[in-house]
Amino acid sequence: MAGGWASDGAVQDQIDASIEDAVKLARSRMPKGSSLSHCEECDEPIPLARRKAIPGVRMCILCQSKIEKDQTFSVGINRRGSKDSQLK
Repeated sequence: MAGGWASDGAVQDQIDASIEDAVKLARSRMPKGSSLSHCEECDEPIPLARRKAIPGVRMCILCQSKIEKDQTFSVGINRRGSKDSQLK
């Protein structure tokens, strides 16, 4: 049961939208094209098993780990449609 102006499925719609956004972000970060034989950061060879497992890989595991560690991710709080998000 919804209250106020929200429809019956409003909460589930927000959850679905948040998941869809996260999937789109993850897909956009996936490598594309052919894999490199050597890391574009440190020029170390990329193992064949890694190149087969991740088509389009461009970095060795160490360099990729450093990049991913530096990336920031939003916390799992859904603010879509929140009154607070409209005030900022």
